[in-house]
Amino acid sequence: MTDIYESLGLFRSPCLSKVELRLSCRGLCSRDAMSKPDPCMVLSMQCRGQWLEVDRTEVIDSCIHPSFSKVFTLDFYFEEVQRLRFELYDIIDGVGGADFLGSVEVTLGQIISHRKLTKAMLTAEGTVGKAIITITAEELTGNDDYIDLSFSARKLDDKDFFTKSDPFLEIHRLNDDATLQLVYRTETVMNNLNPVWKTFRVSLNSLCGGDHDRKLQCTVWDWDSNGKHDYIGEFEATFKEMKGAIDGRQVQWPCMNYKYRVKKKNYKNSGIIILNQCKVVRMHSFLDYIMGGCQIQFTVAIDFTASNGDPRNSCSLHYIHPFQPNEYLKALVAVGEICQDYASDKMFPAFGFGAQIPPQYQVSHDFAVNFREENPECAGIQGVVEAYQSCLPRLRLYGPTNIAPIIHKVASSASQEVHSDEATRYFILLILTDGVVTDMADTRDAIVQASHLPMSVIIVGVGNADFSDMQVLGGDDGVLRSARGEPALRDIVQFVPFHNFKQASAAELAKSVLAEVPHQVVDYYNSKGIRPRVTSEYQSSRQFGH
Repeated sequence: MTDIYESLGLFRSPCLSKVELRLSCRGLCSRDAMSKPDPCMVLSMQCRGQWLEVDRTEVIDSCIHPSFSKVFTLDFYFEEVQRLRFELYDIIDGVGGADFLGSVEVTLGQIISHRKLTKAMLTAEGTVGKAIITITAEELTGNDDYIDLSFSARKLDDKDFFTKSDPFLEIHRLNDDATLQLVYRTETVMNNLNPVWKTFRVSLNSLCGGDHDRKLQCTVWDWDSNGKHDYIGEFEATFKEMKGAIDGRQVQWPCMNYKYRVKKKNYKNSGIIILNQCKVVRMHSFLDYIMGGCQIQFTVAIDFTASNGDPRNSCSLHYIHPFQPNEYLKALVAVGEICQDYASDKMFPAFGFGAQIPPQYQVSHDFAVNFREENPECAGIQGVVEAYQSCLPRLRLYGPTNIAPIIHKVASSASQEVHSDEATRYFILLILTDGVVTDMADTRDAIVQASHLPMSVIIVGVGNADFSDMQVLGGDDGVLRSARGEPALRDIVQFVPFHNFKQASAAELAKSVLAEVPHQVVDYYNSKGIRPRVTSEYQSSRQFGH
């Protein structure tokens, strides 16, 4: 196997930093004289020539100068050109459609170098339009805590004649240059002078940049469908004041309309704003969990369906060349070399699917590649490679391409970790396949169920098949749903067609395949409130910034 390892480069994780992007626009065109647009911004990133959606903002009703409260958090790699596309759409309610309003393409490096980048957006025809986008970048530097805030109000002013006010709250941060930056906008509570807004989460960096005494301007508005919201009042606060609600006590501020205070002798306030909860949430990193002892349980599943071709034929995707590894081996070694560093025992279960197996030669979709069903583990990635090569002559390639059984098998092991209050094992299933799955409905159901578990699924498409239908499993077209309509709790699937990397190094393949795994690990444990098991040595290094 020395030839395989020598022909593949090793992947090294590059240094990165996290960057927050905030967006605002001006000069959006109205649909018509009677209606303003309901804008939403979509962020996409270029990956090997393809644009993949990263995230999108909220929709703002009836607004031609929107400031979006949604913050995009991206990893910034200094040594890479990260191309971004911002597309602005007018969302049409009731129809499920959207009108394109403009787009702009920039690199993340350009945004960071300017810190605040303002550009004219291009129309669908590629000409410069009237819409202007401003992108503000801020690096996250150590302030990786998040804050849960829960606001309510009492006796707000009534701004409507026939109904009560429809209040929402905006929080702006006062920047060093005296400008205001929108931090968060709550939902609107309809027809209520004593609203209770939903608890929301913001990063400490977004809220105050780590400065607990930084002023926050908080404004209460009465929502109007035409976008001309009525001003109710405002108050100033700091995070230092908000921390008074950490131990369960309420913190209150009078909501002041200063014009009323000048005009009305008996004016006291326009209501009372109440902070019912301020909870600091430590958002642990991937490194926190790994250094705390979390083990990556890496499992491989290999496609042995007949569409791969007879392994004895040099045209087969399973053909074992004496000097050049096939695509299955290249993908297996490139990804496995990374994952095995995070497993202390270096033992990896390896399964096959879609073949008739001895001695009865019945079709199986989750058989052990080493034919030891009671112990399918192989010693290291080289052990998986050897088991793969050894089993090929003993199999009869068959079909169909069903992957739901192997997902269920690994999910069964991952489910044993659900009730643990420690981050001990996280499961990664690498599926290598040459075609579109046959049991798509069952696979969707299996992935949705697995999204509740400490588990990720990586699918590498081998060969030159049309894998366009596979993108849906990765949630590229929105949230993945089961056949019954149940949404995935989180995105756990990454699909990569191997042919995109035929001329690339193993490091590039591994980087693309494993790009989402650290985020998926962190998302799972943080969502469960599970802290890493931190050793005293590592905790000391974290405290002193080493």
